[in-house]
Amino acid sequence: MTEALKERYYTYEEWLSWDEDVRAELVDGVLYMMALPVQRHQKILGELYGQLWQYLKGKPCRVFPAPFGVRLDATKETALEPDIVIVCDKTKLEGNICLGAPDMIIEILSPSSIKMDNVIKHRLYQKAEVREYWIVDPEHDLLQAGVLHEGKYTTSMFDKNDKAPVSILEGCEIDLSEVFNEEWIVSL
Repeated sequence: MTEALKERYYTYEEWLSWDEDVRAELVDGVLYMMALPVQRHQKILGELYGQLWQYLKGKPCRVFPAPFGVRLDATKETALEPDIVIVCDKTKLEGNICLGAPDMIIEILSPSSIKMDNVIKHRLYQKAEVREYWIVDPEHDLLQAGVLHEGKYTTSMFDKNDKAPVSILEGCEIDLSEVFNEEWIVSL
């Protein structure tokens, strides 16, 4: 992103008006351009989404992969695009946006998103009381699962040999051996 874009204040309405191919997030009026995800990121996203979608078939909660917007607070000029969102209250859904805190958010780290996902979004999601926040680290095949308890995330770590329980979905476990499986990853 250019310096001129960083200095300008953007509104939520402007963010809504951008073309679908613009990948950007807005935090308190500051624009953060998002890099195009790499193949491994997309494979991990697909596997997580697939396992969650399969579990949620016939249940009231819904899972949405990016691009899907989240506006945590209607009073703020903030609009985020997490990798995966689970919403159990359909009244929060408006088109491809969740208005208010979703029940769960999953972010998959990339070299350009580490600070955003681990610090900025962590703070925003915790303050908005997103009940569960997972951060997936593809470089180290790790999952940091945060469950909201008394306003703070209590975290557990899982690796590629584990099955990670989804706290908000009773009986749901994600098989991380499938998530971190590198089959079909093609190197250039």
